[in-house]
Formats: sequence, structure tokens, C-alpha cells
Amino acid sequence: MKSREYIKELQNKDADQLSQELVNAKKELFNLRFQNATNQLDNTSRIKEVRRNIARIQTVITAKAKTTE
Repeated sequence: MKSREYIKELQNKDADQLSQELVNAKKELFNLRFQNATNQLDNTSRIKEVRRNIARIQTVITAKAKTTE
């Protein structure tokens, strides 16, 4: 159920906030991959969660772009 709440939260944001959220998520993914490569990451499932969040953000951005056309 948390993903539905997250999607609703994303839909309430404007384009600038969404792009900033996307940048932050990509930075987090980079850091998680780096930690995983150096065996410092304890919770490897976080990588999968962040990847899915990036996809959710991109989906909302695309949907908003289509509605404004």
C-alpha cells in the first residue's frame, strides 16, 4: 500500500519537484551500487526499491507531459 501513497504524493508535485526527486533518487541509486560493490551495503533490497521509485517518478513525469499536450 505504500507504493500507492507514494504515487499519489508524486502526482501532487509539479514538474520541477519531480525532476529534483528523480535526480535525488538517481544519486541514491549510484551510492547504493557503490556501497554494494565495496561490500558495505547491508540491505541490498533497497537497490530494487530505489529502481522502482525511479520508474514511478518517470511514469508520473511522462503522464503529466502527455496531459499538457
